[in-house]
Amino acid sequence: MSLGRSILLAASRSKTLNDFALRSSFVKRATSRFMPGEHAEDALAAAAHIAGTGRGVIFTQLGESITRAEGAEKVRDHYLWLFDRIAEMRLPAHVSVKPTQLGLDLSINHCERQLLELAAKAEQTRSTLWLDMEDSAYVDRTLDLYRTIHEKHPATGVAMQAYLRRTPDDLSKLMPVRPIIRLVKGAYDESARVAFEKKSDTDRAYYDLASGMLETARTRGCTPIFGTHDSPLVSRIAERAMTLGVGKNEYEIHMLYGIRDAAQRTLAREGHTVKTLISYGSAWYRWYMRRLAERPANVLFVARSLIG
Repeated sequence: MSLGRSILLAASRSKTLNDFALRSSFVKRATSRFMPGEHAEDALAAAAHIAGTGRGVIFTQLGESITRAEGAEKVRDHYLWLFDRIAEMRLPAHVSVKPTQLGLDLSINHCERQLLELAAKAEQTRSTLWLDMEDSAYVDRTLDLYRTIHEKHPATGVAMQAYLRRTPDDLSKLMPVRPIIRLVKGAYDESARVAFEKKSDTDRAYYDLASGMLETARTRGCTPIFGTHDSPLVSRIAERAMTLGVGKNEYEIHMLYGIRDAAQRTLAREGHTVKTLISYGSAWYRWYMRRLAERPANVLFVARSLIG
């Protein structure tokens, strides 16, 4: 792991830095690079603009590790409201949630009840619910939840992380249920025993997993979604899809709001299905630091944008 990435991930765990960041107008200004605002209405307005460029949207309210039932239920109610707003505005939008936002640390049964209610609402409003993947301690429980939710609501998707050594086996075990998978590289601070340390190893693992997902796409074994801003990797995956006879309408490319916007627009114009992930909410510090850690060069980019 690079020194810059290690420092940023360590900073993401600091309560002192978190408290400082939430009070700092300078830091808040920096976050606008990656999120349109803290409020849901900010995200909805940005989504309407993005939809006008031929892209879809995925919303997520930032926050994690909620351990009180009333807190988890408040998050659930917010997302129920958001699904209704998506329908009212006729947005091509999905919702992605962290299981720990919905009480996974409280109990898996409590979390499952909240997720089933959200998945039913997603179906009712012709949208889709996604389960985000958190750090490695939550993988087994998240996949168990996914199997349960997906069985009742087959349009539900789940994120999987290429840098985890276990992911090829996890993906193989999911194939019988015909999953919808958003493959990401991974952004948590994991040990070398659990995750690849070198970017080159993660990139190699990502491409191998992506190829396997594409190979199953024609038989509907897996619906492949690729969440990455790595343009050369996206090009390789698109070439592999073409070689396998997988059409552009049979996979998707997901990228974050504010990152490679021009590339997102170009991919959409070329006929790819592109969705932009829009995050919002006041609990942005840990998420923001992990975004910087994914590519430490973003720190310099953000600094330049603030100065200019």
